[in-house]
Amino acid sequence: MNSVAIGASTWSTDERSMRKHLVLVIDDEPPIQRLVRARLQADGYTVVTASNGADALALMEDQRPDLIILDVMMPVMDGFETLRRIRSQSQLPIIMLTARTADADRLKGFHGGADDYLSKPFNPDELAARVAAILRRTAGSTKETGRGPLKYPGVEIDLDRRRVTVGDEEVRLSRTEWELLAQLAANAGRVMLHGELLARIWGPEFRDEAHYLRTWVSRLRAKLETDPDGAPLITTFPGLGYRLESPPAE
Repeated sequence: MNSVAIGASTWSTDERSMRKHLVLVIDDEPPIQRLVRARLQADGYTVVTASNGADALALMEDQRPDLIILDVMMPVMDGFETLRRIRSQSQLPIIMLTARTADADRLKGFHGGADDYLSKPFNPDELAARVAAILRRTAGSTKETGRGPLKYPGVEIDLDRRRVTVGDEEVRLSRTEWELLAQLAANAGRVMLHGELLARIWGPEFRDEAHYLRTWVSRLRAKLETDPDGAPLITTFPGLGYRLESPPAE
C-alpha cells in the first residue's frame, strides 16, 4: 500500500482518502474561531482550534492537520514564532491571519515559510477559497515526469525525486516554493505567463495576483542563485511572466 508523507507523520493513501481534510485554526479570538469553523465546516472540512501557539504545537502531534490557519498576534507565543517552530519540523501548508497591514509583516510571514497571507477583517468566503486552492494544489502535486534531472552549474533539479541540490547540499523548499519551481522546471526554456502560473499553483481565482509571484520567485532565487557571478536560472519578463532557463548542453 502506497504512503503519502504529511509533515512529520505518514498516512496510507487508503487512510487519507477515507477522512475529511482537517484544518487547525490558531487564533486567540473566540469569535474568529467560531466564524472560521462554521465557514469551513460548511465546505465539509473538519476543524480543530487552539488559542495560542504553544497549545497548537501540542495539538499538531495528536491531530495531524492537513492545513493550518495561523493568527499573528497571540499571547504566550506569537504567530511568527509559532510559524518558525512549525517549519522546523513540518512543511504543512499555512495561511497567516493578521490585523497588521504593513508590507514588512507580510514579507516576514512569507520569508518565514507561510504559504498565504490574509489581513483582518477578512471575507470568510475568500479564506475558504484560499484553503481550497492550497489543498487542491498540495493534493495534486506535480507528477513524475520520466525525464532526468535538470543539471545547471552548481544546481540540480530532480522533479521525479522532488529533490533540489545547490553545490553538495540539498535545499529545503516549502510546498509553495516547490510547486512554483516544479511548474517552471517542467516547462524549462518556455516563458510561463503570470496568470498561467497563478492558476496552476494557487487556483484560477488568483490569476490577477501577480505580487504573489514576485515574492515567491524572489525566494526561489535566493535559495538557488547563490553564485553572484553565475548565470541566472530564472529570467523575468516584465508584465508577462518567468522562464526557467534550459540546462546547458552536456
